[in-house]
Amino acid sequence: MTFSEILRKENEDLFQLIFEHPFVQGIGRGDVPKEALAHYIKADYEYLNAFMHIYGIAISKSAERKDIAYFNQQIEFVLNSEVHPHHNFCQQIGVNYEALQGYPLPPTADHYVKHMMYHAHTGGMGEILAALLPCPWTYWEIGLELMKQYEPDENHPFYTWISFYANLRVEAVTMNMRNRLDELAEAASPEERQRMKEAFRKSCQLELGFWEMAYTCEEWPAGNPAAIR
Repeated sequence: MTFSEILRKENEDLFQLIFEHPFVQGIGRGDVPKEALAHYIKADYEYLNAFMHIYGIAISKSAERKDIAYFNQQIEFVLNSEVHPHHNFCQQIGVNYEALQGYPLPPTADHYVKHMMYHAHTGGMGEILAALLPCPWTYWEIGLELMKQYEPDENHPFYTWISFYANLRVEAVTMNMRNRLDELAEAASPEERQRMKEAFRKSCQLELGFWEMAYTCEEWPAGNPAAIR
């Protein structure tokens, strides 16, 4: 069993909780509350900006050109491709994409970004990949699960979103990251492998928390800290 297969097995509980979350199931049914969709887009836009910055940190730590090329490709994917599922949500709530950009991260998304930043700055390449991997991996499997469970066609309100994440390109993103993590895990010490496992599980927990954050329209208690001067 490869290292990434072990990670998937050890985190089956969290993957299932994500698949069963009411926001995710609402995408499958086509009936997510508009407020939740807007809150998701606001947070995910800034989260993906941070994700690209973390890819940049990974490039700065890359000793091999294949890693530099991979992370460069991933920045392009986030920058130019992941806007399409966002636009699908925007169309359903009748709000321009630009109107949902530039908002401060809610608490859970803020925690998630800082968790990944911590591993990017203090960890090696394997640790960085382990912290990043649950994002594409859970979304790819969400797409597959919703395709299987609901069999949406082009008339489904979230067909664009579901089909985007169920497609071969997101699978390739996931598998490329998994394969590189497996290579690094082979050469890692037991302590490094344990840090990879911990980074991966916390990211899975925060993926679940992100869906809950969006569904409940989570805000900072007593106002956003960024607004305090």
